[in-house]
Amino acid sequence: MLFALKKILIPLDGSDNSFRALDVAISLAKTPDASLTLLYSVSIFPSIETQTIDPIKCQIEEHKFAEYVLKKAEAICTKNNIIPSKVVVNGAPGYMIVKYIKNSRIDLVVIGSRGRSAVKEVFLGSVSNYVLHKSSAPVLVVK
Repeated sequence: MLFALKKILIPLDGSDNSFRALDVAISLAKTPDASLTLLYSVSIFPSIETQTIDPIKCQIEEHKFAEYVLKKAEAICTKNNIIPSKVVVNGAPGYMIVKYIKNSRIDLVVIGSRGRSAVKEVFLGSVSNYVLHKSSAPVLVVK
C-alpha cells in the first residue's frame, strides 16, 4: 500500500528554517489531491527575547507577525500554483501543533529544525523536537 500525502502541515515561525521546510512541503504537495496547511502558533507566554512590561502589546505584535509570516508563505505557495489554508493557534507552540495534527488527521508534518530562538547551537529546536516525539503523523525535519 502506498502512503498518500493528502494533508501536509507546515508549522511556521518566520525563521529561515521554517521557510526551507515550506519549500520542501511545496515539492511534496505537487502530487494529486495534496493540500498544504500553514500553521502559526502564537505563544501565550512571551519569550525571553520579547518580554515586555505590557504582555497584551506583546500578543498584538506577535499576531501581526503571524499575519506577515502567513502572507509571505501564502505568496510563495501561490507562485507554485498551490492554494494553502492558513491557521493561527494560541498556546505553547509544540503542544498546539501536536494537538492540531491529531484533530485534523494530518498525513505529514514538515517542520524546520530550529526556530527564531537565540540558542543557535542546539541541533534540534525544542518545538521541532517536541513535535517529532509527540506527533501521531510522520514528521520530516528540514535543516
